[in-house]
Amino acid sequence: MDKPRYINVGGKLLDLSVPRVMGILNITPDSFYRGSRYESDDDIIKAAGIMLEEGADILDVGGYSSRPGAIDIPEEEEGRRVLGAIRKISSVYPGAIISVDTFRASVAKAAVEECGAHIINDISGGKADPGMFELVRHLNVPYILMHMKGDPRTMQENPVYNDVVADILKWFGEGIFRLRSAGVKDIIIDPGFGFGKTREHNYDMLDRLGDFSIAGLPLMVGLSRKSMIWKPLGITAEEALAGTISLNTIALLKGADILRVHDVKEAVQAVKLICLLRKNAG
Repeated sequence: MDKPRYINVGGKLLDLSVPRVMGILNITPDSFYRGSRYESDDDIIKAAGIMLEEGADILDVGGYSSRPGAIDIPEEEEGRRVLGAIRKISSVYPGAIISVDTFRASVAKAAVEECGAHIINDISGGKADPGMFELVRHLNVPYILMHMKGDPRTMQENPVYNDVVADILKWFGEGIFRLRSAGVKDIIIDPGFGFGKTREHNYDMLDRLGDFSIAGLPLMVGLSRKSMIWKPLGITAEEALAGTISLNTIALLKGADILRVHDVKEAVQAVKLICLLRKNAG
């Protein structure tokens, strides 16, 4: 099944025939990677500007840490962190495409209607808030449907699958049906590397990433500096750039349409080289 080449973002078409790069802006003090934490207004605006200058197509703004074992924070605190940041970014960079990383419909609603966000990135795939799918239909914005087993506090406690790719494809099928039934038009899928998966599950998914093309939807991949890279190498997340580039390149070769990354410049370079390779092969 052919994937759609475009998604409608704020009334403009974003061409996905060329892979796109999403830069991560974590407005939280406890993200797993220290280099992605931004708390002051100046830091947020500066980081957003650098990412856009380096070639980010989308900025993903989140205020709820989803690292394994992360503590829960109240809805009001998440909103306080995220909404002000999105409002400031959209005012300083009015042309930027902004994604709000949240599983709470109320935060997503305010981010889009009041602050200028264009995309909803939901790590729970609609499981955490029963009102999310209807909200997405009402807002008529692209929605990123991510797979996660459990929640951030419990997801790494012995996750089990019969077949990780087949099980997630079945889960995607159910979610896509519900979204389409609700009237949602633009859907992006994300298999959720590291979210309720062992290291073996993660590498099995990466090896078989092309299988997700059967969904016929754009595919987003988030591998950046995750423990599946740095733990086997005996290094830290801060030292995992080279490993991240390696796995992002593999993901691009296997059909990823969007890379969600901490390091925009390097991801953009990888995309450019992959595009040259495809052009030469064509």
